[in-house]
Amino acid sequence: MANDLWEYSPTCGHRTGTDLAGWSVMATDGFVGRVDGHSEEAGDAWLVLDGGAWIFGKLLIPASAVLRCEADEKTIRLALTRGQVEDAPQHLSEADRADGQYRQDVAAYFGEAARSR
Repeated sequence: MANDLWEYSPTCGHRTGTDLAGWSVMATDGFVGRVDGHSEEAGDAWLVLDGGAWIFGKLLIPASAVLRCEADEKTIRLALTRGQVEDAPQHLSEADRADGQYRQDVAAYFGEAARSR
């Protein structure tokens, strides 16, 4: 993952202005859901993952977790396993993204996930 948690890696293939909503999201070991929302704001880029029945609720995934964007297939590949995605802090509402403690929890979780790879 990139050094800055909330930035896309320059090598992941993300193109500014691309609407990622509805794209498939793949962990290193399989499908984990679809993009429900996203931001590409500098220093605050993220995906909201809707895991459907597999993960009850939604998850906020920092942009640095994106390994590759495959525009032809409308697929995002993460540098995370299904287990790492499943164990991530749940994203309950849009207000969570502005909550400092929630953001710290997300940053701590994904920072640890990046170090374990």
